[in-house]
Amino acid sequence: MKIAIPNKGRLQQPTLQFLQSVGIKPLASDDRALIVPTSWEGVQLVMIRTEDIPNIVETGATELGITGHDYVIESSADVEELIKLDFGRSKIVLAVPQTWRENSVDELKGKEFRVATKYYNIAKEYVRRRELNAKVVKISGAAEVMPSLGAAEAIIDVMSTGTTLKLHGLKAIDVIMDSYAVVIGNRNWIKNDEADRINLLLTMMKGAIAAKGKKMIFMNVPDNKLDGVINSLPAMLAPAITRLSRSDIWEVITVAEEDILPEVIAKVKAAGARDIVVIDIEKVVK
Repeated sequence: MKIAIPNKGRLQQPTLQFLQSVGIKPLASDDRALIVPTSWEGVQLVMIRTEDIPNIVETGATELGITGHDYVIESSADVEELIKLDFGRSKIVLAVPQTWRENSVDELKGKEFRVATKYYNIAKEYVRRRELNAKVVKISGAAEVMPSLGAAEAIIDVMSTGTTLKLHGLKAIDVIMDSYAVVIGNRNWIKNDEADRINLLLTMMKGAIAAKGKKMIFMNVPDNKLDGVINSLPAMLAPAITRLSRSDIWEVITVAEEDILPEVIAKVKAAGARDIVVIDIEKVVK
């Protein structure tokens, strides 16, 4: 089974880190390698340009791929977005020179200008839908420099923080779409000979996402303190409670979000819990 992943760019490292959280670790570190074996027997990573991944997955050359939602839309590839990931968040925006008086797309109606972008299909549809008198200039390099070079007056490009736009004297005046990393599959993946393994991998991916930011808490609680401790606990469903060999002591297990962990520990300790142990959770499989 093959998984197409970015060979460079802003999604590459987060993708590799995500796969390692699933348990899939590359077994080669040569940057020139295009097909890399992994710690999962029979699973290989295929290093491809991020924008090419939707089309590669569509052909069935790889069973799965990780790319940006924006590239899926731009490519119009017949693929299925199977999992929305929690990294690679960005926006596709229309940006114009800071010297322009226009601060909204509606103010551009009737104004002739050129828009440089690598998102040619998204841009063409956007210009048509917003009824702009703009010519779309297709590029493959950095869009931010095009206005200063005189190749275009405006750009449509990806924006994370807006810092790069400001450095090049540009301002975003409209958000065309939100983007994020996604796991994609061929429309016919369920009929693939590897369907069982693909389904298992997707389950493990979802489990790794569900576990992110959560901690498991174990504690011992005297019988006469049990109700107070339970009432102070958050839980995914309900805390697990087991009577220990000593009849007057209970083991209580629960799961809490990491950002409220100090508050939870303070509350249960004050309520009478002791021997509190906190451990990481690798996966939550539902």
